[in-house]
Amino acid sequence: MFGPFERMVAGRYLRARKGERFVSIIAIFSLVGIALGVATLIVVYSVMTGFQRELVSRILGVNGHISLDAYAGDKITDYEALTARIAALPGVEAALPVLDGQVFLTTDRPGGTGGLVRGITADSLRKIPQIGGHIVAGSLDDFQGEDAIAIGVGLAAVNRLGVGGTITLVSPNGAVTAFGTMPRIKAYRVVAIFDSGLSTFNNSVAYLSLPAAQIYFMKDAAVTGIDIRLADAEGTAEVLARIQPLLGNRQLLLRDWRQANNGIIGVLQIQKDTMFIVLGMIILVAAFNVISSLIMLVKDKRRDIAVMRTMGAQSGAILRIFIMCGAFVGVAGTALGTAIGVLVCRNIVAIQHAIEAMTGGQVFDRNVFMLTDLPQGVEWPDVAKVVALGLVLSLLATIYPSWRAASTDPVEVLRNE
Repeated sequence: MFGPFERMVAGRYLRARKGERFVSIIAIFSLVGIALGVATLIVVYSVMTGFQRELVSRILGVNGHISLDAYAGDKITDYEALTARIAALPGVEAALPVLDGQVFLTTDRPGGTGGLVRGITADSLRKIPQIGGHIVAGSLDDFQGEDAIAIGVGLAAVNRLGVGGTITLVSPNGAVTAFGTMPRIKAYRVVAIFDSGLSTFNNSVAYLSLPAAQIYFMKDAAVTGIDIRLADAEGTAEVLARIQPLLGNRQLLLRDWRQANNGIIGVLQIQKDTMFIVLGMIILVAAFNVISSLIMLVKDKRRDIAVMRTMGAQSGAILRIFIMCGAFVGVAGTALGTAIGVLVCRNIVAIQHAIEAMTGGQVFDRNVFMLTDLPQGVEWPDVAKVVALGLVLSLLATIYPSWRAASTDPVEVLRNE
């Protein structure tokens, strides 16, 4: 597409000579602008994608890929047989019966907080990777009996509880008497403290053994749901189709992790798309700088263009010469920005810690984002999308100035010189 003549002339125009420094400086600023825009977009887009991936991974680590729940006020009585049939399905790694209930959590200190208590067996709790594999104090070996409870590090810190401490559960759904419904109140001994990696989960969720939860919530031999864990998180559609016939006439809510968390996943996706559009404007502004530098270059080289045309150069050759000049700025800026962005992404945690050490603050609020460190790693599909945007905008920016150069009338130019 580009012949030796066009490459030679474009190369000479890109090398600034005496009296042409200003045009060259504008081209350099255009290159730097594209590089900064591409690097910024790669870093931000990769971090946003990393947030989404890490958050979904941790949510799945505590809640499972598919949930089968009874509607409010209902329960699943024949859960043992149903759980065994679900666990035998292809693609299912584990099916864990659970009993959930809302309570008010208090200690011997003033105040309290609302929370979720989940009844589960010790063996099932060990199969939850974000809980069973992240016990920071105590042991699940003691998670048995009617008074054992496991709580998160946030709940333990707020209430100054350690292993062996006592926490009281207050449930509004108690025994019905002649004077009304009496709340159920019972104290439990903390036997384990976990760190799930999700601050909201650490602050408001506690685990009881399943028999103890059935007694406390007055649901003998029943559960409120079944958490289903799969070998492949993306294979939920096939497993859902296999589970549905097992339910028969039961009125149960069956949904996968996307449906259960569509709110937060949707918000994160909207934020990603918005950031891509907003930060893409930086590259667009840099592309306008490319247009400016090329227009100035064309104006400066009008006599050269006229001479080349009179010597036999076709208008297409002139067009390609200036497209090459602008494309070099765009491609070089995109390549430089990609290298910078990938380098920053691979060292994002070290950069975060360095900034926090220098400022004494936090780069982001851990309680808001539910993560302790910025997610590191490069998302290559996102990088490819940003690189494509940088190349397309920078190449489009060369079309108009190059067309103006190709349409220059050599006779008119030489007459006025």
